[in-house]
Amino acid sequence: MSANDIDDSTAPLVEHLAELRTRILWSLAALVVAIFAVYPLANPIFNFLSQPLCNELAQRGQACTLQLIKPQEGFFVSMNIAIFGGLIAAFPVIAYQLWRFVAPGLYKSERNAFLPFLIASPVMFLVGAAFAFYFVLPVAYNFFLSFQQLPGETASPEKDALTQHLAGIVFQGSMQEYLGLTMKFILAFGLCFQMPVLLTLMGKAGMVSAAGLASVRKYALVAILVLAAVATPPDVISQIMLFTAIYPLYEISIFLIRRIEKAREARLRAEGLWVDEDEDETPAS
Repeated sequence: MSANDIDDSTAPLVEHLAELRTRILWSLAALVVAIFAVYPLANPIFNFLSQPLCNELAQRGQACTLQLIKPQEGFFVSMNIAIFGGLIAAFPVIAYQLWRFVAPGLYKSERNAFLPFLIASPVMFLVGAAFAFYFVLPVAYNFFLSFQQLPGETASPEKDALTQHLAGIVFQGSMQEYLGLTMKFILAFGLCFQMPVLLTLMGKAGMVSAAGLASVRKYALVAILVLAAVATPPDVISQIMLFTAIYPLYEISIFLIRRIEKAREARLRAEGLWVDEDEDETPAS
């Protein structure tokens, strides 16, 4: 191989690296702009995120008060919200840059197959995040706050002197701890709701099959239970809710992959390219 051949073979690699650098720079620029745009809204966003806790405290007749344990805690909470919100706000630009980098290397059929999954991914994340915020968090915080022991509830004339002097146990949460726990719930459910998107994309690529997923259903049950235990805080209620949300998505994935396989079979039969496995495995006489 001559020196010119080597230069010609490395040129496309250099061009791809330059293209990748451009896409990364555009994505980072969009992220930085989104972070600066979200930062002034950090306080209203936190007020919105605190609603599940405040509603549960209001039902108990308690004020919704969170503490700043450290002097810098308020700033770090605002930065966490700005980064988290910036990622969400900048995702369309980041996804577009990813698509512009990947699409030229794909066939038209591959682009048509990949694009719907690129759109479905953020949609499913938002569905999972909304499910966590509006359904899971109220139940979880109701469970967590049930361990309080309010003084007005423990003292009564009918009880003996020992019972009347029980210590009051009242929630005094940290602002940062609350935000961290809430974001953990939202991220866990948002990411877990990506499962049908990932499995269906793998089925579209022929990496998994509906029959294969159905045959390992009992192992998938155990894996989902383990995932629910790891992804959520150590309380049974939130783990059960995550499991009951994810397992139907597993079954939906099997259904979607089965439909993809039937459509692929119909297309190949129409083109005369389909080969039945039974016929293919029949030994020659």
